[in-house]
Amino acid sequence: MILFHSPLSPFVRKVMIVLHETGQLERVSVQGVNISPLNGDEQLNRDNPIGKIPALRLDDGSVLHDSRVICEYLDSQHVGLPLIPREGSARWRRLTLAAQADAIMDASVATRYETFLRPVDKQWDGWVTAQGEKIRRGLASLEHEHLAEIISGFDIAAIGVACALGYLDLRQPEFDWRGEYPGLAAWYAEVSQRASMLATAPAA
Repeated sequence: MILFHSPLSPFVRKVMIVLHETGQLERVSVQGVNISPLNGDEQLNRDNPIGKIPALRLDDGSVLHDSRVICEYLDSQHVGLPLIPREGSARWRRLTLAAQADAIMDASVATRYETFLRPVDKQWDGWVTAQGEKIRRGLASLEHEHLAEIISGFDIAAIGVACALGYLDLRQPEFDWRGEYPGLAAWYAEVSQRASMLATAPAA
């Protein structure tokens, strides 16, 4: 299989962590792509019309795209404990928390695009403020309502939260999430030392 990859994408990192945690890293080769909202990649676009990463080309040539789809596929391909519960209310609960982590990453990436790619005279301060409010609401919910669920194991929800926090460190180091959310900070200090997290840590 081939994973279309950019090492600084938090969504790619999520897939890479799943590969590490499920022992499937050797099944996948990585193909780097350099894309932006304005510039795509012809090979990536061929079977992935939106042109976003990550995308996973399977052995039969078909392509899966969106990190949520790829992670669920990979989780169905190993014999260990599942990262996503197979059925019941626990499945929907963990997927909902994982989607909340994805939304935090979406807001963080949107902020990056607005403040780094858009010319200064065209930047929309209200947009950046709104994305920051989404991030804070999402983190506050995880800290005050769902922390016990997050720290209960390193599954798809926890992986997503860890990637979101890591991306904030990478792209918005001025965002003092550790000071505002000490429970998440203590948990992240521990899980960031996992082998899968260390192996996928982005270099600025």
